[in-house]
Amino acid sequence: MGLAEGPVGCKEKSTFQTRKPISSYPRVRVQGDGRQVVSQAGSVLLVETACKAGLDQAISAALAPLRKPRAVHDPGKVVLDLALTVAMGGDCLADVGMLRAEPAVFGPVASDPTVSRLIGTLASCGDTALQAIQAARSEVRNKVWKLAGRKASDADGTVTVDLDGVLVIAHSDKQDAAPTWKRTYGHHPLMAFVDHGPGGTGESVAALLRPGNAGSNTASDHITTTRLALAQLPKKYRRGRQTLIRTDSAGGTHDFVAWLAQRGRWLSYSVGMVITDAIHQHVLKVPASAWTPAVEADGEIRDGAWVAELTDDVLAGWPTGMRLVVRKERPHPGAQLRLTDADGMRLTCFATNTTGLPVAELELRHRLRARAEDRIRAARATGLRNLPLHATDQNRIWLEIVQIALDLLAWMPVLALTGKARLWEPRRLRLRLFTAAGQLVITGRRRILRLAAHWPWTHEITAALDRLAQLPDPA
Repeated sequence: MGLAEGPVGCKEKSTFQTRKPISSYPRVRVQGDGRQVVSQAGSVLLVETACKAGLDQAISAALAPLRKPRAVHDPGKVVLDLALTVAMGGDCLADVGMLRAEPAVFGPVASDPTVSRLIGTLASCGDTALQAIQAARSEVRNKVWKLAGRKASDADGTVTVDLDGVLVIAHSDKQDAAPTWKRTYGHHPLMAFVDHGPGGTGESVAALLRPGNAGSNTASDHITTTRLALAQLPKKYRRGRQTLIRTDSAGGTHDFVAWLAQRGRWLSYSVGMVITDAIHQHVLKVPASAWTPAVEADGEIRDGAWVAELTDDVLAGWPTGMRLVVRKERPHPGAQLRLTDADGMRLTCFATNTTGLPVAELELRHRLRARAEDRIRAARATGLRNLPLHATDQNRIWLEIVQIALDLLAWMPVLALTGKARLWEPRRLRLRLFTAAGQLVITGRRRILRLAAHWPWTHEITAALDRLAQLPDPA
């Protein structure tokens, strides 16, 4: 029996080894002869947002003086097409071909040479073209905030602007590219974002392109960027305490704080401060009874964190009315203490001119500046991963196009999306909404874009389009 079982067992083993593997995916035959199929059909959300906000008309009017006689393509339409491309995930001028392939949705799109020539023309105009585009964006932003109503950034009567630097790596020798403080090579633009709070994403309102070796705490750059940001806001927020400027410790310089607090400007500020030896010595003298537990956004006490306000001569030389708040916190496991830390506690410090609020609430407000890191991550995923052009003036135009794209990605959720979808970052918007395919049906004089019924987020797209349709058309 043992001799008989051997060959049978070997035969079964051999049959098992030669069996063909079965794929986990169905076999699909692909043909390239489809008609009336629209790729990136969900991006019609961005187109409708631009039209309802009047962005297309505003940019076209701003750049109308640059349109050459008998030119086929409107410069404003070309710039907006590039912004739509970047919002959809493109990262170079040639990616505008995505729109050119779908004229039924995006209309006539300029050729690559025409686009390239226009960027060169805009760059040769110096600040004129940039100022025209920025003025159009400011005008449209005011309209969008009015349309958004209670969902707008200024719904509570205040506006918060966060300033932060961004490192953009250059993989080739571009103009003004230089070694950065992180030992990389590229540029170091300074950007400003309007914080939408916990119910939104945020808008980019300023971007100052700088060489890679630009200083992090250069007061003149912070002042220039703040001026650009304030010019993007409605006039009533360009001065006064209702506008809060937040920065990390790079903004904690005498010149910048003095500019913010200048008589007649009266801006509120909350800027990080470097822990100097004088501040460190004052922290060591703060009695235990003066420390207040820090709080979280939900009102609960933050475990292992306390705040206190420093006074007396530590404020000498700073503007009148400035408050200096310090926080001590147990470092996270594995965190390395610095020389400026004390008693095993991590120390951080910021200055503000806001009165009438307890230090714990002021510290929480300043800590929420961390949302600017989310805005930077979204900007990197929206054309800021690299600067695709060689000349600085051309990359300044590209940076403005990136900001238009970020505006659209912020305005569309505010005006059209609800619930958790309003908080989706650009990559998720592209994956779930913009990449949805559709079928274009022309019946009579109507064009109907039919989205796949089985797509899980088709309802989000159609509901958002319905909300946009209910908004008034721009004058």
